[in-house]
Order: sequence, then C-alpha cells, then structure tokens
Amino acid sequence: MNAPTTVAERLSASGTANALELRGISKLFGALVALSDITISVHPGERRAVLGSNGAGKTTLFNCITGDFLPSSGTVRFFGEDITTFPAHERIRRGLRRTYQISQLFAGLSVFDNIYLACRGVSQNRFSLRRPGKDDALMASAEDLVRVVHLDEAKDTLVSELSYGQQRQLEIAMALSGAPRFILFDEPAAGLSPTERSELIEILVGLPDHMGFIIIEHDMDVALRVSESVTMMHNGRIFKEGKPAEIEEDPEVQALYLGGGDG
Repeated sequence: MNAPTTVAERLSASGTANALELRGISKLFGALVALSDITISVHPGERRAVLGSNGAGKTTLFNCITGDFLPSSGTVRFFGEDITTFPAHERIRRGLRRTYQISQLFAGLSVFDNIYLACRGVSQNRFSLRRPGKDDALMASAEDLVRVVHLDEAKDTLVSELSYGQQRQLEIAMALSGAPRFILFDEPAAGLSPTERSELIEILVGLPDHMGFIIIEHDMDVALRVSESVTMMHNGRIFKEGKPAEIEEDPEVQALYLGGGDG
C-alpha cells in the first residue's frame, strides 16, 4: 500500500498509531557509538521520563527525534508517519516541539512578546507584516500560555530581568505554542531551586491530557512525579523500562544512579 500523502490521509493513518515510535535507532560519530538499537513506543498522551547519567545518550536520542541529527540506522515515526529523514522544521509543522538545556530566548523582549513570536512562528501567517489587532487569535493564544506557565505577573517583564526559573517556565510556554501534539523536555529542572522545581512539576502535571511528552531529567524526583513510564539508559542503550515506582525501587537502577555509573 502506498504511504499517505495528503494531510487528511496522514491524520487518518495516525488515528490508532503511537505518538512516537523509534525502531532500532543507532547513532555513530566515527568509531563512537552514541546510541545502539534504541526501540521505544510512546502512546498518544503518554508522559515518559528518560533517565541516565551523563553520556548515557539521552540528548543524542532527542537530537535524532527532532532532526538535529539523522540516525545512522533505524526509523522514527510520529503519529504513524515516517519522519526519519525530515528536517527539523517539517517535524515542528507536524506538532513536535522541544526545549533545550541552554535557554534560547529573546532577552530584550518581554515575556508576552517572546510567547507571541513563538505562536506567530508556527502559524500560517508567520510572514505577514500586518500589526496584530486586539482580536488577533494569536494574541489570545499568547495570553492563555502566559497563564498556563504561571507567568501572569511577569507578563510585561523583559526576559533579561527574569529569574532563571522563570526563564525555564517561559521556554515551556514557547514550546506549547501552536498546540503541539508532543513535546520533548530537555532537563527543564536543571539549576532550579526547590521552590522552582515544585512550580515546574505543577506546570507539567497540569498540561492537557492529550499532550504527551518525554522528559530528560537528572532530578529523579521531578521526573518520576510527572511521568507514568520510565526508560533508563546507560552507555547508549536501554537499560531498564517500567513504571516510576518500579524504576525507583530497582536495585540495579539505584546502583547505577547513586553509584555514578559512567553512562
């Protein structure tokens, strides 16, 4: 059977598909094997944590999913569509978003302006030169996202004046622009205070039920509280998979995580 070519056909084909399906993903950098035969299936709306020590291959895995890297072998399917060789912008158009470890914000603009530009950037009218009016749907969307990430009081504050935790909240808002179908969160709790971590957990838990995500996180407490399934990586391979409670109580996981394995 021929692969679906139109938007309608793609949507129909993806009706019962996994949100994200990785099959045999490997990534080599010369002689270095960064990823080896990674196979993962994530259902629509599922929240999954990917854990592992530094060098385990977590960020490389994200890069293969988003198109920043092409895998050396294997396939990536997004809601039933093979996107293995698609450039990053085509994956974004299909509803895949990502945050990064290093902030990518416009420091000289306000919180609201950053969010509005993110909404505009994934809209059909992103190249329009018309000034937005009060009834602009994207303005309303930006207002909604300000509330979702708890930045109401900082709406008009310049990014350069935000705390680090608020900047991470803003990054989440920008990733939510355009109503994505799936999000990859790359260590969103890194560098946050205990209070900011609690705020982050509240934001992630409060996302719409249909919006699935994968979170890479060193803070096991944050990762296990916001996820319903866990993939543990070590040396570029899948080491363990299970429910948060199973992973937390697993003696091999404890030894690897607390013993400083060389992932």
